[in-house]
Amino acid sequence: MYNKRPCKLPPPQSVRIRKRDLAIKLQQVCHHPKPDVALEQYTIPADMAAEILFQACYTYSDIENKTVADLGSGTGRLALGASILGAEYVIGVDLDLLSLNHASRTARDLGLRVDWVLSDIQTLRGPVNTVLMNPPFGTKRPHADIKFLQIALTLGEVTYSIHKSSTRRHVNRWLTERGAEAERILSGRMDIPHQFSFHKRKRGRVAVDVFRNQPTYTDQVGR
Repeated sequence: MYNKRPCKLPPPQSVRIRKRDLAIKLQQVCHHPKPDVALEQYTIPADMAAEILFQACYTYSDIENKTVADLGSGTGRLALGASILGAEYVIGVDLDLLSLNHASRTARDLGLRVDWVLSDIQTLRGPVNTVLMNPPFGTKRPHADIKFLQIALTLGEVTYSIHKSSTRRHVNRWLTERGAEAERILSGRMDIPHQFSFHKRKRGRVAVDVFRNQPTYTDQVGR
């Protein structure tokens, strides 16, 4: 389903959970029951979340024993997955209370500890080791994805972000202009369920890229 870098796994005894089992656990995290079209609230598919988290953890060592922030966390799949994989501290941030209530309930059911914060991401102050995010694509709010990237680069030592493949050139140029070290680690198609009136099909698919970004020092001087 996805074009991806090979995952350089450590010795088997150090892997906390198989990727397939992680995806199964993350399927227990519900989709948003009342998504807001203006906020572009699309839940990341469980298998894609597991793939991103596994690479972040076992290819790049960016999850286990790290501080992790999930920006625009929604119902919490990325934040909860980071907790499952042994992050030292995880915070999920969203400005939608209903999302956070569902995320908190799932964390409790799974016996996971995540701090959920009701806030606009612009109010956050770092640092954290790793930022994970499935930001708005910018379809309804132009450049919302770039705003998320801009904030993430000031908060985290490394950022994982999902973007529409159609914006690849723009995202790459924006990151390059800021001297960020960016690597596209995954490309694939994200399933979009029928959840808004303008959706014509029962299920759609959107081509997406996942980037791993490391900011320059100048991006982080505001920490």
